Amino acid sequence: MSIVRWDSRFAFCLLFLLDISILLVINPAKSQANIPASTASRVSNSNVVPASMQLPVFYADRNNTVVEQVTPVSQLLSPAPKGSPTPKSSDRTVSNPAMEQVNSVSQLSDIKPTDWAFQALQSLVERYGVIAGYPNQTFQGNRAMTRYEFAAGLNAALARINELVSAGTSDLVRKEDLETLQKLQNQFAPELAQLRGRVDSLETRTATLQAQQFSTTTKLVGQVETVIGGVVAGNNVVTKQPAPHNFTFQDAVTLKLNTSFNGTDQLRVTLGAGNITSLGGTRSGLLGTSDGKTSDNASPSFPNNQLYVSGVRYRYLLGSDTAINVFAQSDGAFELGLSGTINPYFEGSAANGISRYSRRNMVYDYGDTGAGIAILHNFGKQLELGLEYTSINGNNPTANNGLFDGRYVALGQLLYSSPKSNFRLALTYANTYSPPNTTGLSGTNFGPVIGSNLANSTVAGAGTLANLYGAEAFYRITPSLAINGWVGYSAHRYLGNGDAEAWDWGAGLSFPDLFQKGSLGGIFVGMEPKLTSLSPNVNLGNGNGVADKDTSLHIEGFYQYQVNDNIAITPGVIWITAPDFNASNPDSVVVWLRTTFRF
Repeated sequence: MSIVRWDSRFAFCLLFLLDISILLVINPAKSQANIPASTASRVSNSNVVPASMQLPVFYADRNNTVVEQVTPVSQLLSPAPKGSPTPKSSDRTVSNPAMEQVNSVSQLSDIKPTDWAFQALQSLVERYGVIAGYPNQTFQGNRAMTRYEFAAGLNAALARINELVSAGTSDLVRKEDLETLQKLQNQFAPELAQLRGRVDSLETRTATLQAQQFSTTTKLVGQVETVIGGVVAGNNVVTKQPAPHNFTFQDAVTLKLNTSFNGTDQLRVTLGAGNITSLGGTRSGLLGTSDGKTSDNASPSFPNNQLYVSGVRYRYLLGSDTAINVFAQSDGAFELGLSGTINPYFEGSAANGISRYSRRNMVYDYGDTGAGIAILHNFGKQLELGLEYTSINGNNPTANNGLFDGRYVALGQLLYSSPKSNFRLALTYANTYSPPNTTGLSGTNFGPVIGSNLANSTVAGAGTLANLYGAEAFYRITPSLAINGWVGYSAHRYLGNGDAEAWDWGAGLSFPDLFQKGSLGGIFVGMEPKLTSLSPNVNLGNGNGVADKDTSLHIEGFYQYQVNDNIAITPGVIWITAPDFNASNPDSVVVWLRTTFRF
């Protein structure tokens, strides 16, 4: 069976070809053994068709390899050898996943009994099984048909005739019937030849790909970023001295090896390297604060541009609605897709935001990379529950470390998506604990990594516990405009000392296909995590009971220019007012030019 797109006129022609098989199977010509010798001689001399007339048939073997079988017409003049198998129409197909075989004309939603071609289609479908429909169960009979498509349909008819004849008992065929087939075969010989050529070319290309591919089970996905940028305004909030205004040219590389063993699971090994230096951290770096921290920074735990394993994760399906991720090294929130699925234009697969903060609610960033497990379960098509446990130092067997005695993050999220997926709402809760004087892969001990120095500080010698709450929403107003926003609240407890509270919020506008298709513009305004209250007897560096006194705003804009499917250029700017939530600090400004290569 050849799966093609044809119009209704072809149905009558194909029906005529198939009806010839009725003459061959249902009403076979009389055998020479049953007629007088003289009559048999006349029939033999007038009706025998030259053996040079051949019927080409394409079929797929058990390995789904498309091959060609050429059957001389002379073989049709005698019955099939005793015991020979009857070919199946399903074995003679050129597979095309875009079309689906139908067994009843009622499966074609756009075909009605009042249509002029209904009876022909009904016969072709239900008697001969050589009609296929589109995946949406339509036939689209008014669509124009090319000669190539007719040739492919003719090939299917020939295959069906061969099948019926092989199953018959006749040893004679009416010459005029086969002559009709021969005329059609000759008329469409160029198309049939080109069809055979295309199949041969496809087989050759497939063999080449199999011989040269990286792996039969593993796919490599890579990304390389180059960044030119630096500070153009602002002071170090600790030293109160102007930050150096030096521009740098740096890079980041990510390689992902995705392996599937059964088609539904995935083993991902992520390799990373880079030398993009953070412009600020908690009382460190050029700015003396993590306010406005960029998103592309290299890990401080490895030398610049040293390739290291940044993630090892295995994902498999437990039923049709549940996915389980087991990771020896990764970020659980990322593996769940909790943030990226909500805010696709600022985060997502393109990682568009210039800063780390503009991408997601900080409820996801109180942890660090590590080992653990993540589970996603769908309640229907619109509600999804995500659960995740990450042990930050799960590979460390010493005291106050390991899977259950060390630093951890336990997170749960309920995500709602509207039927058209243009609105999403996520409610998130996380519980985290850090033993005293411990650090993770990113060099942090506790906190959201971004925001004020006080929000990221702990009491020396004391463990820190936090309960985190977040709500985030996304709404695509039109195909060219979307809005997103979130609010986050954190309750910190410095064990044996006292408590604190921190808040953050953000809102963004996205402009897909701005100026050209595939490009993206983004504007973001927010308040990074701010310590709003602190117990009177707790000193986090600014004095007993002293929390952040002013409000700092994070303002960001970027434009991602999509050069082609693999290259994007993204200029952007980050503006921080009252850095470290202190109005006495002058505003800081960072400019960034990122070029992304994906392969």
